[in-house]
Amino acid sequence: MIRKLMMILLSGTISLLGVTPALADNYSWSTLKEYEKATGKKIEKFNEAPMLRIRVAAGELPLVEERLPKEPLVLKPVEEIGQFGGIWHRGFLGPTDGSNPGRIEYDCLFRWSLDGNRVIPNIAKDWHFSEDGKVLTFHLREGMKWSDGAPFTADDIMFWYEDIILNDELTPAKPRWLMTAGELGKVEKVDDYTIRFRFTKPYGLILQWLAGQDTFAPKHYLKQFHPHYVPAKKLKEMTEEEGLKFWYQLFQRKNDIWANPDRPTIKAWRVKTPITSTRFITERNPYYWKVDPAGNQLPYIDQIVYEYAENLEVLNFRAMAGEIDMQGRHILIDNYPVLMNSREKGNYRILLWPNSGGSDAGLIFNQNYKDDPLIGEFLRNRKFRIALSLAINREEINELCFLGLGKPRQMAPLPDSIYYEEEFAKTYTEYNPDRANKILDEIGLSKRNEEGFRLRPDGKPLVLTISVVPAFGPWVDVAQLTKSYWEAVGIKTVVKVEERSIHYTRIHANKQQICVWNSGGNAHVLVYPWWVMPWGNSSRLAPLSGVWYQSGGKGGMRPTKELMKVIELYEKARATTDEQERIRLTKEIFRLNSENLWTIGTVGASPMVMGVIVVKNNFRNVPEKAHNDVVVHTPGNANPPQFFIKKK
Repeated sequence: MIRKLMMILLSGTISLLGVTPALADNYSWSTLKEYEKATGKKIEKFNEAPMLRIRVAAGELPLVEERLPKEPLVLKPVEEIGQFGGIWHRGFLGPTDGSNPGRIEYDCLFRWSLDGNRVIPNIAKDWHFSEDGKVLTFHLREGMKWSDGAPFTADDIMFWYEDIILNDELTPAKPRWLMTAGELGKVEKVDDYTIRFRFTKPYGLILQWLAGQDTFAPKHYLKQFHPHYVPAKKLKEMTEEEGLKFWYQLFQRKNDIWANPDRPTIKAWRVKTPITSTRFITERNPYYWKVDPAGNQLPYIDQIVYEYAENLEVLNFRAMAGEIDMQGRHILIDNYPVLMNSREKGNYRILLWPNSGGSDAGLIFNQNYKDDPLIGEFLRNRKFRIALSLAINREEINELCFLGLGKPRQMAPLPDSIYYEEEFAKTYTEYNPDRANKILDEIGLSKRNEEGFRLRPDGKPLVLTISVVPAFGPWVDVAQLTKSYWEAVGIKTVVKVEERSIHYTRIHANKQQICVWNSGGNAHVLVYPWWVMPWGNSSRLAPLSGVWYQSGGKGGMRPTKELMKVIELYEKARATTDEQERIRLTKEIFRLNSENLWTIGTVGASPMVMGVIVVKNNFRNVPEKAHNDVVVHTPGNANPPQFFIKKK
């Protein structure tokens, strides 16, 4: 009966949503001249929010024309020119939920387009590469300012590079994305508004990396906490006053964009109360550097208020009650039927932004696990992982956990990806417990105890632990079903539900055996390679090998032979400027992942992980469809500064 009700609700949803054409490619223009050339229209004057006009009249702020750069970016509204004012109500799960505002306030040197297919200008108004692919030069917007009115110039990028990246106490392990052939790239100031990134080898992916990194910092503010600019005695006194031991701890605290309201920003909203508050509030940046075609300085909305929710159930209940204006983060797909049924009462609509990842609930096997050497050996045993994959009933997981909206598949690119190969998604996905049993017998697990569970070579029961965070989807349910499938073939399994910060602490300590998380397969895998290789210490498939990779082999644990092959392919792929060669190399990366099953996929291509979007009916300019991916900072790629609250 419940299942029938779900399907009735679901069929009604599809007919109500319909199909809306994607937003045109040109939804922004880098400068006023580009806007005028493209449209034949000219922006003659600028307007500002009423709350800012009051401050201008009181002498607290300069005129809007003086606050904007000489060449503001022009942003095209999705539906219509918006109205100023109002509060955007959202939910968040506490201080560790920094990605919540981080996704909203997505402003890097460059940015991804709405459809996720292109890198476009943003803070940098233009760029060009040298013919050999080794030098990227770009230009900033003259007159652009931080939220406190201080100029934003090339010095803020140089401060990030020279005083943060090159400082060994602040950045002991240099970012691999800034390297070619193991050598750190150089950042050079040409003039106040021109910067060069220079590498010793061709670097075809640097533009994509810069579309996702904050490669700048407010020098005028942060230099007062840096030993290069402050006498050691004074810096020590300031550090001790904050109850800290080392200067770099003080610097990091002051540089925390969400916890420190005093830190200037270039984002659309600045922090008013810190993320450690139960009501985390951000307020419009009076110096924001984007306008709409009518000359209105963005953002339209005055404030974003994030109300603390002690758990996901409370947050989702608030959404059903109409207390959230627009949010996809933490809205769970298993609440979808109830959310749909509550639309009229809650005065909201539901949008589906399909997740671009390959598996919405992947089971990731830690290849570095060593607390129990025998368990570690089995986690690294390819045949063992194949058997466990064959034991999983993906069709049932899709029906029970994803309402039939997903596709049973491995962690692999989706059909619309340039890296798609059908075989990658289908490898070892058939539900075949008989074959699984046979493989487990063959690898030395033929003996069982009186309960029917398989015994290790030392005579003890083999027990696996699946760690799961109840964060973005029905992961706990997936883990529990997986437990039942694995125990049906004799593998005793424990499901351990963890709070997110504890989960990451255990990953960093190499304590996890198997983790559940949504995992890659998207078109941007080369700039978010966490799922296909040991990228860093938060890499669930090999955290210590991630340390090894990031440290250039100076720490951590050397990857296994097959993972080393992936790393070698990745290094070649990110260096080449030949697009077809990059595609070929990336497909080989996925082929190795498919063959080795370091991650066992369950279901993918469902509207999950910010894919179910609750939007109040008066909350406008939210696109019906958008590329949904961590790399493009969804919903940041949908341009939240042009969202607005429509008044009656």
